[in-house]
Amino acid sequence: MNGINLATNTMANWVIRSTDMYLSLIYDRMHELIYDSKVIHADETPVKVMRIDNAKIKNGKKTYMWVYRNRSLKGTHPIVLYDWQDSRRSDHPREFLKTFSGTVVTDGYQVYHKLEKEREDLKVAGCWIHARRPFADFIKSVGLTAAKGSIAQEAYDMITEMLRIDNTFDDLPVSDRKKQRQLVLSEKVDAYFAWIKQKYAQVTPNGSIGKALAYSINQEKYLRVFLTDGNIPMDNNYAEQAIRPFTLGRKNFVLIESSNGAKASAVLYSLVETAKANGLNTFEYFNLLLAEIPQHVDDNNLRFLDNLLPWSPMVQKACPSKYKKS
Repeated sequence: MNGINLATNTMANWVIRSTDMYLSLIYDRMHELIYDSKVIHADETPVKVMRIDNAKIKNGKKTYMWVYRNRSLKGTHPIVLYDWQDSRRSDHPREFLKTFSGTVVTDGYQVYHKLEKEREDLKVAGCWIHARRPFADFIKSVGLTAAKGSIAQEAYDMITEMLRIDNTFDDLPVSDRKKQRQLVLSEKVDAYFAWIKQKYAQVTPNGSIGKALAYSINQEKYLRVFLTDGNIPMDNNYAEQAIRPFTLGRKNFVLIESSNGAKASAVLYSLVETAKANGLNTFEYFNLLLAEIPQHVDDNNLRFLDNLLPWSPMVQKACPSKYKKS
C-alpha cells in the first residue's frame, strides 16, 4: 500500500498486538455473556503449531482449537467463541466453563463427562447425529443394496425417524416440546436402546457394527437428556457448524506459526463468526472496533464494551450485512 512493502512477520505482529490490546476485550465480554445461556454446544479440532511460547518444535505440535456456541434462546444473542489450547485435556473446558451452569451438548468426548461428575450444576447431553454416523459410514462402505435389512440400516432408520419427528416440534413452546417428546419419542428411545443391546449380543464387539452399537450403549445416559428439557436439541450441529469455518481455513494455512498467533486466531474467528451470526458486515465491524476501543484505553471501567457488542443497536445500525434477513 502506498508503495510500502511490509514483511509478513510485521503484519502478523500488528494483528497479534491489536488483537491482544483491543479485540480481546470484546472477546472476554462475550465469554462472560455466553454463561447467560442455559445450553452451550462444544467441539474441538486439531491444528498444528510450530512454536509454543517461542520454543520451536520440529514438525510442529498437534494442538486444539476448541469452540463453544450458545443456543440463542429468549433473552440471549448468538455467541461463537473459539479457544486455542495446546492439548485436549479436561483442564481447558473446565476453565472455560468454570462459572457456566446448564447443559453442554457434545459429541461424546469423555472430558465433558468427567466435568459433569465434578459438578452438580453442569449436565452433558449427547448427539444423536454422532450415534447415527458410524451406521451411515457402514452403509456407505458396502452400498445401499448390500446394506438393506442389515443392523446398520435398521439402526440408521430408527435414529433418522426420531430426528425427523423431533424436527416437527421445533416451533412449539419449550414446555410443549418436552411434553411431545415424552409422549411420542420416549417410547421410541426406549425401544432403540432395548434393540441395540439385543443386537450387540449377536455381533462381534470389535467389528464395525459392534463398535457402532457400543457407542450408543455407552452414550445412553447422555443421549436421553434431550427428553428432559425442551431447550436441549438432539444433535450437536450448532458446534459442528461453528467449527467448520476454522477447518476450512486450516486447509489453506495448514499450520499456525506460533502460540501467540493461535491465540489471536481464536479471538479473530470468534468475532467474525459472532458478527456473522448477528447479521453484521464483518469488515465494517472490525473497522468500528479498532476505531472505538483505542479511545477508551484510559477508561476506569469497561462498560463502553456493551455498546460495541455485535447485537447492540448502535453496531446493528452502523454495520448491517447486505445479506441480513429482513
